[in-house]
Amino acid sequence: MLFSSERRLLYLYLREGWRRVSRGLSLGRMSALRFAGSTPDRLIVAPTDLRAIDPFVAEEILQGRYPLGGRALDTEGDSPFEIDLPSRAFATKLHSFAWLRHLRAVRDESGFVRLRQIIEDWMATHGRNIGGVSWEADVVAQRIIAWLSHSPVVLRNAERGFYRRFLKCLALQVRYLRHIAETLPDGEARLRVRIALAVASVSMPASASVIRKASQRLDIELDRQVLPDGGHFSRNPRAGLELLLDLLPLRQTYVNLGHDVPSRLIPCIDRMYPALRFFRHQGGELALFNGATSALAHELASVLRYDETAGEPFRSLPHMHFERLALGDTAIIMDTGRPLSVDLSRTAHAGCLSFEMSSGRNRFIINSGAPKFAGERFRQMARATAAHSTVTVNDTSSLRFSKSKFLGPIMTSGLPRIVVERKDEPGVIDAVRANHDGYLAPFGLVHERDIGILNGGRLIRGRDRLSQEDGHEPDAAHAAVAVARFHIHPSIGLRRHSESEIYLSAPDGEGWLFACRDGELAIEEDVFFADPSGIRTSSQITVTFTVGSQPEIQWTLTREG
Repeated sequence: MLFSSERRLLYLYLREGWRRVSRGLSLGRMSALRFAGSTPDRLIVAPTDLRAIDPFVAEEILQGRYPLGGRALDTEGDSPFEIDLPSRAFATKLHSFAWLRHLRAVRDESGFVRLRQIIEDWMATHGRNIGGVSWEADVVAQRIIAWLSHSPVVLRNAERGFYRRFLKCLALQVRYLRHIAETLPDGEARLRVRIALAVASVSMPASASVIRKASQRLDIELDRQVLPDGGHFSRNPRAGLELLLDLLPLRQTYVNLGHDVPSRLIPCIDRMYPALRFFRHQGGELALFNGATSALAHELASVLRYDETAGEPFRSLPHMHFERLALGDTAIIMDTGRPLSVDLSRTAHAGCLSFEMSSGRNRFIINSGAPKFAGERFRQMARATAAHSTVTVNDTSSLRFSKSKFLGPIMTSGLPRIVVERKDEPGVIDAVRANHDGYLAPFGLVHERDIGILNGGRLIRGRDRLSQEDGHEPDAAHAAVAVARFHIHPSIGLRRHSESEIYLSAPDGEGWLFACRDGELAIEEDVFFADPSGIRTSSQITVTFTVGSQPEIQWTLTREG
C-alpha cells in the first residue's frame, strides 16, 4: 500500500497529465489562419493607462535601446524581434508592449514614425506565427490592453495601410484570446485575459451580445478570484494593485460609453481597496508576501486616488488569512495561511507565521520578497521559509514544493492545519497567537508564534515555541535545530548593543532595540530580493536554538527615545 504522500504525488501527476491532454484536445492546431476574420474599420475609445511614464525610457527605445526586465538591450539598428534577447523576463516585457505608455512622451513626427516601425516589425515577425513567449495568454492580454490604451499615439498621422494592418492584428489577437480563455489554469493571468477581452469589447466595434458575454465572463472570474475580504486568491498583496490598475480604467470606459457596467466590477473594486490598504505599511509601501515585489509609490498613489472607501485598515482578512496589529505608529502584518489550492501554489511562498513590522515611515522587519526580474533559481530561493521572518527547523521549509519539470513548482505537502487566535484589549494591547503543523510530518513539531504590541506602540513582545502535537515539550533528546529569522530592511542599520541586544536605526533617527536572552543571537548577511534596482545584500537577525533543550524563545522590540 502506498503512503499518503506517495498517493498524493501520484494523484498530482495524473491530474497534470489529464489537464495537458484535455487542453491539447480543446485547443487543437494553432495557426493565424484559424483565427482569421473580419477587420474592424475603426477604434471607438482608448482606455486610460494609470501607470506612470518615463520620458527617458521613451527616448532610449526610440534610439534602439530597450531597458526592460532588469536588462538593457542595444539593438544597434536591428529589430528587437529578430535578435536573441537577454532573458525570458526581458522577452515577456518586450512582447507585452507595456512600455508603450512611455511613448506618450513623444512629441515629434519622427518619434511616431519610429514607433510605428517597431510595431510593424512585431506584426511581421510574430503577428501571424502563433507560439512562444509572444503568444502566452498573459502577454497577449497585456499587449491588447497596451495597444488599445495607447492607440492615439500609435495611430497618430498613420497611413491607412498601417491603420488597417494594426486593427487586423488586434482583431486576430482578440479572437485567439477568446478561444484559449477557458483552457487557462487558475491565477492572475486568467483574470487579466478576461479584463483584456472586456476592454476589447468596448474599445472596438462589437455587437451587444459580444459586449454582454465579455461582461458576464469577467463577472464570473472576478467572483472566483477576488475573495469576500477583497484579497486576491493568490494571497499576493501586489496582485490587487496590478489588477486595479487595469480594472479602474475599464470601469471608467464602460461609464463613459454608456454601457452597463459588469455587475460584479464595482463591488469587487470596492472590496479590493480595503485589502490593499491592509497591506500598506506606515510609509506607504506594500508588504512582501507570496510573490509580492516592490511597488512604486506613484503606482500605489495613482490607484488609491480613486479610493472611495477610505477608512482604517481591517484587523483581519479572514479569507486571505492575514492578521494586522496596530497601535500608535507601529504596525505588524502577519501571514496565517497557506495556498488556497494546488493550482494557486505555483507562486506561493512558504512564509506561514512570518511577519513584517513598520513604525512611522520606516519598515524595520520585512520578508525578503520576490525578485522582479531574476531567473528561476532566485525565484525559488525567495519562496523558502528561510527567506521570511519566521522560524525554520533544520533549514527546512514549512511547505514542500515540487522540483518536477512536469508538475512545475506546485505545493506537494505541508501546513494541513493552522490555528489563529486574536487577543486584543483596545488601546492597551493588540496581539495574535497562531500555530501551524508544517513541521509535524518531518520532525514531529508544531510551531506556535505569539506577537503583541503594547505601550502605545512602543513595545513588541514575541514568543516562538516548538512543541509536540499534543502541546507537550519535545523530548530532551530531540536534536532538531531551529532558527528564528528577522529580515531587516536594507535602509535600517544594525549594531550590537550587548550579548543579548541589537540596535536597529532608521535613516530619520528612529531606533528600536531587539532583545532575546534565549538561544544564540547573531547578525548575519542576507539577501533582499524585492529591491526596485534588483537583488541586493542586506542583514538579518537570527536566533538559533536546539529544540530538545530550548523549545521556546521570547524576544522583544522596544522603541528607543
